[in-house]
Amino acid sequence: MEKNLRQEDINIVKVVLFGPESTGKTTLSIQLAKHYNTVWVEEYARPYLQKVWNQERRTCETKDILPIAYGQIALENRLAKRADKILICDTDLLETKVYSEEYYGGFVDPLLEEAAVENSYDLYFLTYIDTPWVEDDLRDRPDQRLEMFNAFKNALKKYNRPYVLLKGDKETRLQTAVEAIDKILSNRNNLYSYSQTLL
Repeated sequence: MEKNLRQEDINIVKVVLFGPESTGKTTLSIQLAKHYNTVWVEEYARPYLQKVWNQERRTCETKDILPIAYGQIALENRLAKRADKILICDTDLLETKVYSEEYYGGFVDPLLEEAAVENSYDLYFLTYIDTPWVEDDLRDRPDQRLEMFNAFKNALKKYNRPYVLLKGDKETRLQTAVEAIDKILSNRNNLYSYSQTLL
């Protein structure tokens, strides 16, 4: 795999907020990071593409995909070193891959394809489209929300990723996510305790 797209091996729980635009991923990332007193990895594409829009008045093109992927993994690897037991990721390369496929007629750079499949996370939170659409300079598919949601769901199923569907208001989503994460952390602690008794 391209080394600049590879996750560094750090023994922490990693979860990903995954789904279409304007479905509450960033809001929940911030809530979860605060709840677990840890850091969260923002979506690198947003500031990158906002800069492109501000300077060139254009939206994302295929030439932007790999720089976005490189930036996303560099940010994740840097913040993973600062995380306390768990890292909250606002997106991952599989999400970048889905966007590339949906926006560019199925095109995915082979380097992104390999990394998106190889990099791993403990759990995905698939965010449903029952949140209000919030328009900005970058969001552009308010009428294709269900189509995009299905593309994300199909990707999780295709690559056998463990996921929990998040629906409802902010409080309901947060509660569902916390319960799922607590279960992972508990299982890890139990496994660690068991391995210590064998030493």
